[in-house]
Amino acid sequence: SGLDIDALRIVAEGVNTMLSPELGVLVITHYQRLLDYLKPQFVHVLARGRIVTSGGPELAHRLEKEGYAPILAENGIKPTADEAAAPPVAPAGA
Repeated sequence: SGLDIDALRIVAEGVNTMLSPELGVLVITHYQRLLDYLKPQFVHVLARGRIVTSGGPELAHRLEKEGYAPILAENGIKPTADEAAAPPVAPAGA
């Protein structure tokens, strides 16, 4: 996103104030910290141009902990060398 921690929080607060039953928001991000502020109802994992799995906020936490390779493998997608070698992102504050 290019935003620092304070700016992420400010943007998330702005998005959260706009949410209503009449307005939904689609956020595409790789940053767990942003999701900590936004509290998503649904999380979708996209790979190879399609949604490969969906779930609740726990799916984002799993991605943060394990990386993409296990989820891709569970869905019959062979991870690329880069995906298989990429370590999971350290949790915020670690």
